[in-house]
Amino acid sequence: MKTNFPLTLAVIFWFIFSSQSAFSADTSGKPAFDLWPGMAPGQTNMLEGTENPSKDTIIRLGNVTKPNLTLYKVDKSEGPAPAVVVCPGGGYSILAMNLEGTEIAEWLNSIGITAILLKYRVPNNRQGAFQDVQRAFRVARQNAKVWNIDPERIGIIGFSAGGHLSARACNGFETKSYDPVDKADEFSCRPDFAMLIYPAYLTTKDFTIVEELPVTSKTPSTILIQTQDDGIKVENSIYYYLALKQAKVASELHIFPTGGHGYGLRPSKNAVSNWPKLCETWLEKTGVLKK
Repeated sequence: MKTNFPLTLAVIFWFIFSSQSAFSADTSGKPAFDLWPGMAPGQTNMLEGTENPSKDTIIRLGNVTKPNLTLYKVDKSEGPAPAVVVCPGGGYSILAMNLEGTEIAEWLNSIGITAILLKYRVPNNRQGAFQDVQRAFRVARQNAKVWNIDPERIGIIGFSAGGHLSARACNGFETKSYDPVDKADEFSCRPDFAMLIYPAYLTTKDFTIVEELPVTSKTPSTILIQTQDDGIKVENSIYYYLALKQAKVASELHIFPTGGHGYGLRPSKNAVSNWPKLCETWLEKTGVLKK
């Protein structure tokens, strides 16, 4: 049978270029996927995001209106691996994309977990960010077989504002934040477990849990890490933990005297630098990680 080579080649090129809206690669070479087919709910433009100049080594990404997921798959896994959606912090103004994003994803890979780095919408778009995190879980579960992840072991980790977004995902999964756009939205958006690292905005000034975090027995098991000298008052984590305790949600709280805020994985002389090991041990105890 004679093959029409020019026509076949044209079809291949059409497929590649027409797929770029859904799949690309980030600067690390990891596969990246658009979160929404077209514009995200409520958006009128599609900016990729801009890096804000900085004298330190933190990449601060701002003006994000085109959210996406970057997949950090574990190199080897016996069967489907657990996965974690990574939510960087930045006060809902920017995203600390390396400190609380790519570096966290690489750590998760090192302990046998596939990381799904979420680039959510900023600045000042909490509802958009909430829509993005709900959609992230649905897309992850839809692609569980392709990504070789266990759809019943998909958790979340968040830092500072990303910690608030993670807690909101853990307590607002029954909230319909947007109208379904495709079959991915038939899947659950509930995290199976959560790691909140120096989380922000969990309580009001008088330390009552904020309205958007209605903690119940359905809230997933959670580990919280914070320090007494954090600019975000440590009561933020304490009262959230007590709400989890009252709802009979099995959780852990670790408080350290010093360490401040925004340390990520970067080493210091403070004992809080040991938080990754605490989380790894907790993941083993809860059965997320197999020893």
